[in-house]
Amino acid sequence: MNDRARQSILEREKELFIGIIKWIFYASCIGIIIGISSGAFIRALEWSISFVGDHAYYFFLLPIALFLSELIVKHLAPEARGHGTEKVIEAVHLRYGKMNFMVVPVKAIATIITIAFGGSAGKEGPCAQIGAGLSSLIADIFKMNDEDRRKLVICGISAGFSAVFGTPIAGSIFGIEVIYVGSILYEMMLASFIAGIVSFQTASLVGVKYAYHYTNIVLDFNQTLFLAAIVSGIAFGACSLLTIEVMGYSKKISQRINVSSPVKGLIGGAVLVALALAFSSQYLGLSIGLIERSLEGSPIDPYAFLAKIVFTSITLSFGGSGGVITPIFVIGSTAGAFFARVLGLSVPAFAAIGLVSVLAGTTKTPIASSIMAIELFGPYIGPYAAIACIISFIVSGPSTVYPSQVFSLKKFV
Repeated sequence: MNDRARQSILEREKELFIGIIKWIFYASCIGIIIGISSGAFIRALEWSISFVGDHAYYFFLLPIALFLSELIVKHLAPEARGHGTEKVIEAVHLRYGKMNFMVVPVKAIATIITIAFGGSAGKEGPCAQIGAGLSSLIADIFKMNDEDRRKLVICGISAGFSAVFGTPIAGSIFGIEVIYVGSILYEMMLASFIAGIVSFQTASLVGVKYAYHYTNIVLDFNQTLFLAAIVSGIAFGACSLLTIEVMGYSKKISQRINVSSPVKGLIGGAVLVALALAFSSQYLGLSIGLIERSLEGSPIDPYAFLAKIVFTSITLSFGGSGGVITPIFVIGSTAGAFFARVLGLSVPAFAAIGLVSVLAGTTKTPIASSIMAIELFGPYIGPYAAIACIISFIVSGPSTVYPSQVFSLKKFV
């Protein structure tokens, strides 16, 4: 090896070392900042839900809540409309992650108003937008180039998801898997993992509590259970597709109504109040109780997953602000419980498998979803959840709740 070649190798190694140190520092800073901000948002949301929920028929104010939510979003930060993560993915692809900082406070306030008064939405979309928005602001402050800004914003996505669900590995993978369908941003893996783990630990330190539902079921491998996991994957893929289609159809209906968007909030809120009175108020808000009962094997309505799809679609299409993944968890777990009861299987096990499989099918993130199954429910569920997640991902095809995702996958099988 001549001196020039040796010098070239040394230069490359030096560049790699500096790059590693740089992104360890950046990702750690992002993790701390997003962990604190997401933790503050989650605590504020929990307090608001507790305060408002203490009043009987609190959801009667839902039309006004959706009106105010949409009014705030419309005039201060239109990018905060809907479930949030979609706009972050769009910013990564079209603007190297460049985002309007006003999205951060507006999204947080609009989501708290929506969910506290009964809107069926989730808390992860705001955390993703908070993470991405703050990361974009930091990139502006330090005058980063476009590529570094993009990487920093992706770190913010991973940090936001890790902080909100308490699944640092799955959250980190989600941030680098959701951007492109069919490929993972391996060059972002180190930074994403550091941001996600640090964010999770920071959020825990500021008082965020996480629920882990270990099924305590030792699922020894057998042909019957393996076949049931395959069949369930097909069913959950169909459920994923139904969820996506209903949400899309609800959005089209909203677009056809020729009134201002805040007035649509009044209409959507009134419809949700009527549905809650006709069915149950358990489908309003986060509906965490439905997830809990499904994972415990307690009785739930057989149509629970269908009701949650409808409540969520109306909320997010008619003025509500919030995430879509928490409702997907509810849809998946209740669909899994229904599937298990029909076939005489373990309800807690298939509620857990349904939760992650519908996530995989709707968001096109089978790897993150499979890892999440282990982080949330323990190792025994892992092989069956992975099989169901992959099949759900395939069966649901190119449909996704995030239209801005870029497909690098030519075909699914």
